[in-house]
Amino acid sequence: MDFRGRDLLGIADLSATEIRYILDSVPPFKEVSEREIKKVPTLRGKTIVNLFFEPSTRTRTSFELAATRLSADVINFTGSTSSTL
Repeated sequence: MDFRGRDLLGIADLSATEIRYILDSVPPFKEVSEREIKKVPTLRGKTIVNLFFEPSTRTRTSFELAATRLSADVINFTGSTSSTL
């Protein structure tokens, strides 16, 4: 099932088949969340660059944690502290 280009903000616009597809994808995520080390190799060898123009520790931390759990290297920039922006 291809969800590219779609926002998932609720289930009102999803078909029953799409909802079932999402629910059927839960077991692998549950298994990873119960491991001692919660990493998968999806983005191994890739670098994610986060650029935040507003200081937002919670958002930055969430993005950084998600990328790290996918095995990516993470670089964070904050627009308010960069001399080039």
